[in-house]
Amino acid sequence: MITDNAIRAVVFDLDNTLYDYDAAHAPAFRALTDFACREFGLTPEEFVQRHRAAEKELGRRCGANCAAVHNRLIRYQVLLEGLGRPIGRAPEMSRLYWSTLLNAMKPYPGAIQMLERLREMGLAVGIGTNMTADNQYEKLIRIGAMERIDFLVTSEEVTAEKPDRRLFEACAAKAGCAPDRCLFVGDSLEKDVKGALAAGMRAAWFHPAGDGAEGLPGAWTLERLSDLPGRIAAM
Repeated sequence: MITDNAIRAVVFDLDNTLYDYDAAHAPAFRALTDFACREFGLTPEEFVQRHRAAEKELGRRCGANCAAVHNRLIRYQVLLEGLGRPIGRAPEMSRLYWSTLLNAMKPYPGAIQMLERLREMGLAVGIGTNMTADNQYEKLIRIGAMERIDFLVTSEEVTAEKPDRRLFEACAAKAGCAPDRCLFVGDSLEKDVKGALAAGMRAAWFHPAGDGAEGLPGAWTLERLSDLPGRIAAM
């Protein structure tokens, strides 16, 4: 039975929450490094340094609170500019990275079944994520989550990155309920949990390491996504 203080919507971060981004990123970055070493005569160490410098320069150009900082096409354009190489190779580098990452992606155990269960419980299910929309759509499709969510909010759409409250407010608006009826689930204490709490939402920290690390007062800690429907039902 839904009570006056019941959770009516659950919003998830995407990367490292519904799937293991770090595990998918590793082979994608290796492929990119191999490409740069082969095509531009760099050592792996030199490429890593150039990549970091390009990330820093992109942040300087567009600011930190902007989805463009995640745009790998622009990042590789900046990298090639620094190398004095033709920027026409940037789309090739971006396609290589994203195709490798998408092929390596796998949802966390029980993630898709958990989304289905939440919707069966009558809850709205959404995604609130920092990133450009096109890549996040592709990820959701690839892991089989797209047809199991009701709405999506990206930092590109709201022109602000978590923990900026504008992204959380947009999630609540799309969910059609007050922020305190929304539960936000994410892997970052700073961006997801603190941001959600500051915006008046409830929050759950997804921490699958199971190392006993402490979360934040007022927020749940989840080691398994499959536990979430039961936690909500028991409220």
